[in-house]
Amino acid sequence: MAVEELSVVLPRVLIVSRRTVRKNKFVDFVGEYHLDLIVSYGAVPVIVPRVSGVHMLLDSFEPIHGVLLCEGEDIDPSLYNDELSNLSVEELEEIRRLHASDTAIDKEKDTIELRLAKLCLERNIPYLGICRGSQVLNVACGGTLIQDIGKEISKNLPENQRVVHMDYDNYDGHRHVIEVVEETPLHHWFKDSLEDEKMEISVNSYHHQGVKKLAQRFVPMAFAPDGLVEGFYDPDAYNPAEGKFIMGLQFHPERMRQEDSDEFDYPGCTFAYQEFVKAVVAYQKKLLSTTTIQKPLKLNQEMEKKRKIIVRSFSLARDLYEKGCTFQPSKTSDLDVGAEFLESNTALSLQQETRLMQMGATVRNASSYLQRLKMNEEKERLARKVMGKMSVEQLSDLKTFYNMMGQISSEVLERKLQDLMILDEEF
Repeated sequence: MAVEELSVVLPRVLIVSRRTVRKNKFVDFVGEYHLDLIVSYGAVPVIVPRVSGVHMLLDSFEPIHGVLLCEGEDIDPSLYNDELSNLSVEELEEIRRLHASDTAIDKEKDTIELRLAKLCLERNIPYLGICRGSQVLNVACGGTLIQDIGKEISKNLPENQRVVHMDYDNYDGHRHVIEVVEETPLHHWFKDSLEDEKMEISVNSYHHQGVKKLAQRFVPMAFAPDGLVEGFYDPDAYNPAEGKFIMGLQFHPERMRQEDSDEFDYPGCTFAYQEFVKAVVAYQKKLLSTTTIQKPLKLNQEMEKKRKIIVRSFSLARDLYEKGCTFQPSKTSDLDVGAEFLESNTALSLQQETRLMQMGATVRNASSYLQRLKMNEEKERLARKVMGKMSVEQLSDLKTFYNMMGQISSEVLERKLQDLMILDEEF
């Protein structure tokens, strides 16, 4: 198979970039380890840039076979209706000072990623959330987050139960123990590395927030000694071979590598990506098997003749409407075919009917048409006024709804035309 055809064949995994500043300009980036693993297991990473307005254009990234969300800033607390856990002004300032790169909330990234997460949940698209991506998934399902682990958990625990989840002096080398829950995917991936049946492995950590209330649909896969959830999944949406995978990991298995080496700490580190891509491939196959390719509609000779007569009628009406042409008495009757078709056809959408009326197909009823046109203009004016007060998200949802209705109308219209063809062949 030609290399240029692979992008058409291979499944697509959407990954949202993170914004940073370089040379006084914003740049978008995605960690290369994520991209390497996605490609190595047979999928194509498609980077969704974190730029204003992208959340309105997510339909343009279709088809979507999987979504991987990873690093980023803290999620806006207002998105999960959580208070700041009674933290004092001094404590909040200290948190911002200690975690300056994380506490600068990025609302655009929040909007893009929450929309993608909800899309995955609605369509059962495979989803893997790493670190922030796991928090996005939890919030999308109604869960909440701890605002700061050090201020809300660690300070209330004995010294031997406290866990350092962020070590800026040893960013990649820092590890802490987690306890794996038995008979979960994480257990199966790391079972060969569990010693003395302790169900423990050491993982890295780059976060100061975490899951507070786990959404009801999820089951924990691991806990840190301080009680923080380090991994969770939806057992009803987990079967990679069937294209099902909804999971969040608080740690970074893709970065759990030995010092100055690309060798992983454990053989199971890559399994999350391997099983995720397996689900993505299966989802793509399932999607292709249920998608029917639309064949051009073929009309028999009689139906084709009728179609041409109707087209001619509309063409004459359009000339009359646009150019103000006058017709010979013998030609005026040609408009009747289009007018009769418009009056008898119930499969046309309101938009199609309005357009045909504007083309002059109902010239013989011009006075009533002008009256209706005036009413339509009034309705349009009121609609613009109402929509002008709607939010961007409301307008986006409204647009999506009417796109869907337009697609359904097209499908129903095609079925009706096919039924007409069958009836014509029978007679």
